[in-house]
Amino acid sequence: MNLGQKTDDGYTPIRLVTSSGGGSGVDCRYYHTAGASKAVIWVGGVGGGWDTPARGLYPLLSQKLIRKEINSLRVRFRYPTDLYESVLDVIEGIHFLEQQRIESVGLVGHSFGGAVVIQAGTASPDTVRTVVTLSTQSYGAEGVSRLKQGSSILLIHGTDDKVLPPYCSSYVYNLANDPKEIIFYKGATHGLDEPGEQVHQVVHDWLVKHL
Repeated sequence: MNLGQKTDDGYTPIRLVTSSGGGSGVDCRYYHTAGASKAVIWVGGVGGGWDTPARGLYPLLSQKLIRKEINSLRVRFRYPTDLYESVLDVIEGIHFLEQQRIESVGLVGHSFGGAVVIQAGTASPDTVRTVVTLSTQSYGAEGVSRLKQGSSILLIHGTDDKVLPPYCSSYVYNLANDPKEIIFYKGATHGLDEPGEQVHQVVHDWLVKHL
C-alpha cells in the first residue's frame, strides 16, 4: 500500500479493505516514522468514531510515541456495537502493520474496545506483545488466558465507573496469565478523564517497556 501525505495533525488517513460486512473499508489514522519496527493499535468503545478516553489519550500518545520510533494506528470500527466485526477490524489493522514490517504490536482498547483487543490479541499471537485495557467490559474478554505466553496485559479502571464497574477489570485480571498488572484510580469515572495525566504516563511507559 502506498501511503499518502500526512495531515497537519501528524497522521496519514488510510482505509483497509475487508471482505467482511459487505466489503466495507476500515478507516484508520496512521502515525508513522520510517524504520519503526514497533506499533500500537488504539480503539474506542461502542460510541464509535474516533473515540478516545482520558483527555485525548490516543492522539496525544500516538504523536509522543513516534519519538520512541513506535508507530500508531487508530482504528475506527465499522460497526461499533458488533464485537465480532470489531475484532476483525483490529485484525485487519494488525495485518496492515505486519505489511509495514512491524514486528511488535501493542493493542489498547477502552470499554467495549477492551474486549475487542483481548480477542484480537488471542487471534494474532505472533506479533502482539502486550494489551492494555481501559475501563474494560468483561463480556467477550473471558479468553484472555489464551494470549501468547509472555504477552503482558495492563488493566486500568476507575473506582467510580457507573457504566462498567471496576469488578469487570478484576474479573479479567484474575483470568489473565503473568505478566499482568491492574491499576484502580480512586474517584475516576468511565472515561478516566479525572486521572488523565497519570493515565497518559502509565500507558506510555508500559508500551515503551513491553514492546
